[in-house]
Amino acid sequence: MFNFRKKNIGIDLGTANTNVYMEGKGIVVGEPSVIAKDIKKDHVVAVGEEARNMIGRTPGSITAIRPMKEGVIADFDTTASMMKYFIERAVGNTASKPVVMVCVPGGGTEVEKRAILDATRMAGAKEAYLIEEPFAAAIGAGLPVMDPTGSMVVDIGGGTTDVATISLGGIVSSRTIKMAGDRMDEAIIQYIRKKYKLLIGERTAEQVKKELGCASIEEADENDTTDIRGRDMLTGLPKTIEITAVDVAEAIQEVIEGIIAAVKETLEKTSPEISADVIDRGIVITGGGALLKNISDVISKATEVPVFIADDPLNCVAIGTGESLKHLDVYRKQARR
Repeated sequence: MFNFRKKNIGIDLGTANTNVYMEGKGIVVGEPSVIAKDIKKDHVVAVGEEARNMIGRTPGSITAIRPMKEGVIADFDTTASMMKYFIERAVGNTASKPVVMVCVPGGGTEVEKRAILDATRMAGAKEAYLIEEPFAAAIGAGLPVMDPTGSMVVDIGGGTTDVATISLGGIVSSRTIKMAGDRMDEAIIQYIRKKYKLLIGERTAEQVKKELGCASIEEADENDTTDIRGRDMLTGLPKTIEITAVDVAEAIQEVIEGIIAAVKETLEKTSPEISADVIDRGIVITGGGALLKNISDVISKATEVPVFIADDPLNCVAIGTGESLKHLDVYRKQARR
């Protein structure tokens, strides 16, 4: 008898990137959550990295979009098409449909969760289940989520930041805010527009964030600079300017403050016992935002709690989602309730 168990997959369906984890193999797919479609023919032209390279460069008949917005589905059919592509890339051409575990932001509504389940089944899943992002991140970061001890995780993704305290296999207190990587990119675009009268695109803003991003204005180095190109708002012509790490730090400060506020609010809602555990064990940061310079120091200073970056922050959620496949029986029982 054939065993198709290893075709089961976990999907970290992120606003910015999608990672697919396969049992027995680890992460087998990791690409941007972008899809390019021919509007006239209603045909998918490209998905993932290839589609991302088309953003801002497509003719009128083709549109390159990110169908996920702030952690939820903004375009149902397009999301289903994108997921179908990623599932097929992971499992290949096979008659056996996979069981799929999908990660969702904490605090999502039942309608939003149902939409993700429906899109996953439409994309070719035999069965579909959901796991909350901070819980998956904690598993992927190697935290003792099943133990009677408190752990705290801050997952800074593209569309949302999820903050949660976890104990005995469940989320004790949590907060989800729509202040994360995308908001930082938007803030950089607006800052450059206001200060330098230069229009830049999303990809330029993201690149600037990766190169010069710093969570602390005080720690940002004024000598750390880069050239960026855009359109001069006054002349309408292409223009190149030099910006500093201080510019970027100032631009994203509001988002950083929002993340710190969410961490503080979550700690305030946590029981004294778990708070004591968090002080002992520290806060763990996962997600792409964990790569932002000085982010751990800034959060630690604001909360007076030790803060650590996970070993593999970009892949923690995908790894945790995949690891949860070992407990499918539990998810099946919960689905029947």
